[in-house]
Parts: sequence; C-alpha cells; structure tokens
Amino acid sequence: MARPADRADPVTGAGTAVAAATVGEREQKPERVVAQRGSERAADRAPVTRTPEPRPQRVRRAARALGSRLRAAPLTLTLLAGLWLVGAATGSLRHGPPDRLLERVGVGLPTLTEGHWWTPFTSMFWCSGTGSYVFTSLMLLLVGPAAEHRLGRLRTLGVLVGGQIAGTLLGTGLVAFGNAAGEQWTASVADQISVGPGVALFALAGVLGYRLTVLWRRRLHLLVLLLPLVMTLYVGHLQSVQRCAAALAGLGVGALLSRGRPYLRSHRSSHSETRVLVALCLVAAAVGPLLASLYDNATGPFNTFSELYLSHRLSPDEIADLCSLSAHDCARAHAVVRIFDTPARLMAALFPALLLVLAEGLRRGLRFAWLVTIATELLWAALLGWLYLDAGPVSRDVVQYFVEAMLLPLLTTALLLATRKRFRLRLAARSVRRLAVVVGGALFVTSAAYVGLGRLAAGQFEPGATVRRLLHGLPAQFLPPAYNDLTPDYPIAVGPLARFLETYCGLAFWVVALAVLLSAFRRPVLHTDAEAVARARALLTEHGGGTLSFITTWDGNHYWFDEQGRAAVAYRVVGTVALTTGDPFGAPEERARAVAGFARFCDARGWTPCFYSVCGQTRDAATGLGWRSVQVAEDTVVALPELAFTGKKWQDIRTALNKAGKQGITAEWWAYHEAPLALKDQIRAISEEWVSEKGLPEMGFTLGGLEELDDPDVRVLVAVDEQRVVHGLTSWMPVYEDGVPVGWTLDFMRRRSDGFRGVSEFLIASAALGFKEEGARFLSLSGAPLARTGQEGEPTGLQRMLDWMGKVLEPVYGFRSLLAFKAKFQPEYRPMYMAYPDPAALPGITRAIGKAYLPHLTAAQGVRLMRKLSG
Repeated sequence: MARPADRADPVTGAGTAVAAATVGEREQKPERVVAQRGSERAADRAPVTRTPEPRPQRVRRAARALGSRLRAAPLTLTLLAGLWLVGAATGSLRHGPPDRLLERVGVGLPTLTEGHWWTPFTSMFWCSGTGSYVFTSLMLLLVGPAAEHRLGRLRTLGVLVGGQIAGTLLGTGLVAFGNAAGEQWTASVADQISVGPGVALFALAGVLGYRLTVLWRRRLHLLVLLLPLVMTLYVGHLQSVQRCAAALAGLGVGALLSRGRPYLRSHRSSHSETRVLVALCLVAAAVGPLLASLYDNATGPFNTFSELYLSHRLSPDEIADLCSLSAHDCARAHAVVRIFDTPARLMAALFPALLLVLAEGLRRGLRFAWLVTIATELLWAALLGWLYLDAGPVSRDVVQYFVEAMLLPLLTTALLLATRKRFRLRLAARSVRRLAVVVGGALFVTSAAYVGLGRLAAGQFEPGATVRRLLHGLPAQFLPPAYNDLTPDYPIAVGPLARFLETYCGLAFWVVALAVLLSAFRRPVLHTDAEAVARARALLTEHGGGTLSFITTWDGNHYWFDEQGRAAVAYRVVGTVALTTGDPFGAPEERARAVAGFARFCDARGWTPCFYSVCGQTRDAATGLGWRSVQVAEDTVVALPELAFTGKKWQDIRTALNKAGKQGITAEWWAYHEAPLALKDQIRAISEEWVSEKGLPEMGFTLGGLEELDDPDVRVLVAVDEQRVVHGLTSWMPVYEDGVPVGWTLDFMRRRSDGFRGVSEFLIASAALGFKEEGARFLSLSGAPLARTGQEGEPTGLQRMLDWMGKVLEPVYGFRSLLAFKAKFQPEYRPMYMAYPDPAALPGITRAIGKAYLPHLTAAQGVRLMRKLSG
C-alpha cells in the first residue's frame, strides 16, 4: 500500500524522473496535435534500465568529481597551501613550531597571561606535527568545499576565524576554571600551548551541518560532538578541549543562523538511522581508548582506566614494583610483558574489537547483537566491580577511579535500553544454532587444549600445573592481560609448549568467535522461518495473488498453508488477533476455501482472525461464513495496454513530463542492492528527511520502507538530473501470474524537498510507459487507507466512523489527498475491505491494526499526534 503521507501535495509526495523527455513542440500548435506528438515521443523514451558501472569507470568518475569539487573551492585550496607553506618556511612540519615561535603564536593560559592577545588568531596557521598536518588537511578537504558551496566563501572564512577565536578562548577558559577549582586533570594541562586550525574546522562543521539534508546533518553533528569529546575524555590535551568548545559554539551559531527553517524543527529519525547513530556511539566508545594509547602523555579523565579497556605493556618501574612483592608476582609480570612480544598482544584490544563487531550488528538492527552488547557491557561492569572490591582499602582516589571506570559501560547500557525497540530484526534460527555450535565448539576445543596439553606439560609451568590449577587459571586465557588479577594463582608458563598454549588458546578462540559473529551480522537477515518464507514466495510466484500480495514476503509475517499446499495466508499475531497481510494467495480456485481454513486454524489457537485489505472475492468468502466486513481503503488500478496521455484529462501528466525534459531530468530503473553507493546514499537522505518532517515514527505493516527496497524482485525508479542528483523515487512490487509479472504495485514513494515539484506525476507516468512497453497489463497505485470515492448502499455505523476517522486524520496523513492525487491517472477504483467474525472483537482488532502500523509509537508521540488532530 502506498504510504498515505505521500499524497497529492508535491511537497510531501515522492517521485522519480524518466528519460521520457520533452513532450510537445516548441512551435505553437493545436492542443490535440501537441498532446498526440508528446505522447508518442514520451512512449518512445521509456525509463532506462541501469546496471552498476565497472570499478575502473567508477574510480575515474569519482576522481573527476573530486577534481571539479576542489576547483570550485579556491578558499579551501588557498588555506591548505598556506598552511603547508608556512609550516615548511618555519620548520614546523615534523615536530610543530619551535619553542620560541610557539610561545609567540600558540594559545594557552601561559601566552594569554603574558598578554599575547593575538594568539587565538595566529594559532590557526600552524600545526603541532606531521600527524596533525595530515589530519587537518584531510578534514579541510572534507569540510571546506562543502562549506564554500553551501555557506559561501565570505561566510565560510568568517566562521573559520570566529570559530578559531571562540573555540580557543572558551576551551582555555574552561581549563582555567577547572584549574582554579582544583581539578587534577585540568591542572595537568594548564601549562600547555596549542596550535592548529582544527579548532576552526570543528566549528565550521557544526555550522555546515545545518545546511545538509536531515540524514547527514544528524550524522555530521554526532561526529562533530563525539570526536572532540572522546579526545577530551581520553587524551585530555588543551587542544582537545578547545575543539570540543568550538564544536559546541559552531552548533549554537548554526542553529541561530538557521532559525525560521521549518525542516530543521523536527529531529525524529527513522528506525534504520537510529541504529546507525547508536552504532556510531558504540564505535566512539571502542575507538576512544585506542586513540588515547597513541599518546604517551594522555591525561583525560577517562584515561585513568584505559588500561582496563586496552591493556598496556608494563613499564620497567611497574615490573620492579611487582618483583619487590614476591617471586610469583615477578614471574607474572614478566609473563605479561612476554605476551606483548607475541601475536597474543591482540588480546590487549579485545574489548574494542568486540564492540566494533557488535556495532555492525546494531547498525543492521539485529536483536541478537543488541542482547550480546548489553551482556558485554554488564559483564565489563561486573569485572570492574570485582577488581575494585579486591583493591584493598577504599580511598577517595579509588572511589573516583571506580566511578569513572563504571560510567562508560553504564551510559552505553542506558543508550541501548532507551533504543531497544529499534533492534527487532532476528537472525534465522539456523544461523543462531550454527553460531552457538561454532563458538561453543571453539571454546570447548581451546579450553580442552589448554587443560589437557597443559597437564601433559605440567613441568613447564611454575608452580607445577595440576588440573585444578589449570582450570582455575583458564579464565585468564580468554581475558585481556589487564584482568589477570582476577585469577592471581594461575600457573605461569616457563616452557615452550606452555608458552604456546598461553599465547594461542585464548587468541584462537576470539579470532574464531569474532569472525563468526561478523559473518552472521553481515549475512542478510531472514525471517524466523526461512523455509516457510521460501515456500510462500515460490507459491506466490507460481500462482500469483492480489495487487498487494507481494507484501506477504516482507519480514514479520508468518504463514499458514492449506493441506494441499496450494494456497497460503500471511499473517501476524498482535495480542490475540491474527491479522492477515492482504488476500490469500496461491492457486485461484483454492483462495476462497483458504478463508475458512485459516479461520479454523486461528480458532484452534484461541486467536481472532481478521482479513485486512482484501478484495471483494475474499470478502464474499468471509460473508459466507457469517462474518461482517467494512471498506477500509480503495485500490487504484491503471490499465496499460490502451494507455495514452492524450486529451485534457491528462494535462497535469503531460506538464510534468514536459518540465522534466526541459530540466534535464531522466528516469532510471535500478535494483536497490545493485545501485551505486552515491545513489543509495541520496535515497536514504531523502527518506530520512521525509521521516524527520513528520515527528512521528515510520508506519509499517502494509507500508514499505528502505528495508523493503532491498529485494531483488522489487524495481526502483529514480529521477536524476544531469548532475546525478536524485529528485525522487518510487518502488514497484510485482504481481505474478504463471510465474511472470503481469502487473506492478506502487509502494515506496519519496521526493526531495527542494527538487523538481512535478516529480511524483513524472515518476508514475514514466513507470506506466515503461511497464506498458514491457507488456504488463496493469499497474496499481495501491490503496489509500480510510478514503473512498463512493458508497455501496447505505453506510453502516462502523463505516461512518471510519469515514470520520479518515477526515480527522487528513491533516496528519493525507489519506484523502492521496486518493485525489491518484485520480490524475484515471484509475479504476476497487474497494478493499476488512472482514472480521465478531463485532465484539472490534476493539481488540482496532488496537492490533494500530500496533501493526505503528509498533514503535511512544507516549510522547501519541500526545503529539493527538495535538495535531485536535489542532
């Protein structure tokens, strides 16, 4: 069913463009002649089917696009050249400015105290070393051209200078305030002097985000906040604090400059985008300690526990201290040092590696990844608690250390719990079983190898290795070196075989476990019963069904099959209601009997069956069982064999085709999974912008989203201009008969808010021309819920209530506007019904339908919806 919010209004509808091109003549001619010629010309130019370009062509195209983008950004190139020339002239490229120069141009408490008021400005012309020059250059190339294009050169320059001054002053002021308050961390950086235009670039990125699409605005703002915040918490240098302050200042200034733009008011994100943002937060939590490990003098507040997250090699002083305690502690210290000279040093980064793999699973919305991440965070918190309870006398420093260490896993857990409803996709049961077998088998084999072979080489351990001691020390083999204190009495390997077991047992297990996890997360997500899904799809392809029957292949459905296996019903159970997804499908002569069969199936399980969005044939079969029915939507079907956009009634369609041709907009067929990354990224951005404007969660059930586009049988028609900018898109689901598509049904429909305004009409007209050329018999523009053109006799009380609901919901979802928009294509109207056995069950059925369409509706969104309706 086409999304009701994609209605006739071209601002909220969505569409794509065809290569159907210019319709009509430039000379003034009678309307009928122009219309006829325009129709013939459009029919000759059906949408083009596109396939991915070979990799060399994509690389060349990307290189040309990058070159043209840089040529259009003279300010960026000037700043980049100036930065490197100044660095080379002053000998600062390798280790930063010399100390004497640094004291004159760098900014910090020492230079500001001495009255060097110019340093907030001059600090942006140098960097602190080679790595800083490279990082700053890459960031300038990423942010600068986009800022020049969207903000203008003068405004970009103003934001850079203002952001540098504001960020350095605010950051230095925060350090001064913390130092005065006696904060140990800020006191350690109070004497630092910083240089680098990275401060200005973070401010510029914050402002630039408000000029991007909703999708990239949200991602850029998250990265602009996370990167400097992570560096501040883990590294803690003055420059990190200044960058964080500049990012906040840029976000504030950008918000002020963008006031009055309605599309910036809402911040609702789609399910898929929420998953991406949560995954990015987990990546930041994993990468932070890794970044801190690159700095020898990291002093950030979270760096106090970084060795528990990323294990470090013991220093000579630490080894000496341990050796002064006992011979056993000394042997353990040398054993830990020895680990860092072998491949087992990878175990030091076990927690970050595990979180990065889990982040991929969260990005894909997998419930299994969510559960494992929660378990990992809670296990980490438990291990930290165990260590601190075992630490001896509790001092103020120990308490502060403990609070800081527990903060990260607890915050991550809170974020995951708050977004738990976004992670509902389930791995197939077969994949879970395979995962359990492989991981469990790897754990058993490596544990048995360590204990069994260790017992055979008992003399190569100190003290001698008994089975009990080896079992007691087994957890240490699967944990990072920093957690060895949890098993203080495990035997120390001194011989070659013992050292081999100590090095490779834990490492082998985690290599297998992480590889299998990543493979399972990246494998396409299947229905819970993959065998039933394949069987249902084969039945649908062979015999066909109604115009909405392809929806039965979507995730979330279960299937009932008749005894002969020639008819099926897709359904989902909400509460005690078994809600069907459209009509029964399969052999035509068996579909009517499937209604009674499914009713018996539900009755045996105590469910209330409800056939939703079904045609008249299914309604008649249900009526024969004594059921009642009510019209809930109206399908709109366009016959294709005789379709011609001639006459006055097709004026709007011809206008859209003409304007598209004049603006260089063409239509291209794509399979979504084969589309170029740039094209898919624009589609995601357009969809995210649409979701953001609504302030309400995406609807599901019979309304498809981005996930449903990624089906090899679904065709996507995109409207692109000469610069490869996507103006809109539609997706089309096949309607089968005897194994081949004979018709197509519209599902997903979106348009760019600032794109070609007639793209919705252009999209559908172009698709119709393409399907007609291929020999299809019809296309369905899908149903418009709670809207209908006429009445079949005297409406019942329930029908009048539904008509009233359609009227009330019009300002929010535009059901009637959608139906009016579809009237432009002169369709045949076919009523769609809801059939139910018992009027007493209507309250439960109503709740089930609402839950099916809006499974993620929160209380706050419900209040917002009611306000819109009452307003």
